[in-house]
Amino acid sequence: MVKRVKLSFVPGLEVEFVDRNSGIQQILEWGEKSTWHPVVVFGPEGCGKSAWLRQATEILRDMEFDVMYVNPMYKEFTAHTDVKEVVARLSEVVADATGYTPIKLADLAAYLAIQLLKKWKKRRIAFLIDDVFQAIGLDKAEIYTKMLLNIIEYPPEPYERIVIIAATSEGFSRWRIGRHRWAVLRPMWNMPKKGFEELYEKIPKPKPSFDEVWRLTGGNPEMLRVLYMNKWSIDTTITDIIKSKRIHREFVSKWRSWLEKAVEDPDTLWWGENVPEELVNELIERNFIIYDLYPRDPVFWIDEPPPERNPELGIGKYVAWQTPLHREAVKKALEEYR
Repeated sequence: MVKRVKLSFVPGLEVEFVDRNSGIQQILEWGEKSTWHPVVVFGPEGCGKSAWLRQATEILRDMEFDVMYVNPMYKEFTAHTDVKEVVARLSEVVADATGYTPIKLADLAAYLAIQLLKKWKKRRIAFLIDDVFQAIGLDKAEIYTKMLLNIIEYPPEPYERIVIIAATSEGFSRWRIGRHRWAVLRPMWNMPKKGFEELYEKIPKPKPSFDEVWRLTGGNPEMLRVLYMNKWSIDTTITDIIKSKRIHREFVSKWRSWLEKAVEDPDTLWWGENVPEELVNELIERNFIIYDLYPRDPVFWIDEPPPERNPELGIGKYVAWQTPLHREAVKKALEEYR
């Protein structure tokens, strides 16, 4: 039995990590065998990558790893090690107010992973880094990934086991890293329906029916949280997406015909005749779609893959809206900017 961590869902409400049983099993297997390359996990914003990494931190600690979990974007870290200097150095950088903290924290964490092997002679180490490419910039994604690979392939001292995982929501980092054989790329999707219902049940009433929440979020925990914080207002949530993702009049006017097709079937952006690469790149960059979906064989996925197709949730075979609410935001913008 794996102990489930408690995570802050919204201020004043903690929830226990639920479901993701296949994803937990993958962590256990890596803990037994090591990761032979850094594993770079990508997927929809808010699908639960950070929660899964935090759960992984506890699993690997119980497997007697010295573990560092670092999120440079939010200046957060957890260090399970008896080396006090690790915690002290990370704390010192987090307290830095110069504005370069995310980059410094990402670099320091990688350095400390090396030092755990070299200076402190640790035989089992795990380095889990969250939102790293957003923190250091896409232009540094490749070199940072190569640095992580070097820790595995050219360690300063022999080790027994090592686990290195990086998570990202930034769509283009996948393509930049994928140009080289320096990492194993693995997608994670939103939560499966049964597990998502467990999370939904932990939220206090009053609340909409589960079927309605599932239809809107497609199992995305962050969208569930946003709806809850917005007092279940769909209009407020959709407007927030439109504004934060910059779906303005000019964008809609320029791409109207293609957007109208894509909200009906996202695979139009894959096999449609003369699909505009500029639009596809815009939608990837703004984290509206996941493009070039992997085959649904579980071997390619962290936890459970999405269905082959689900028009109700905006999932195609090759392209999917990150959540149904993202698709609904585009629909509303299409109507609003006629």
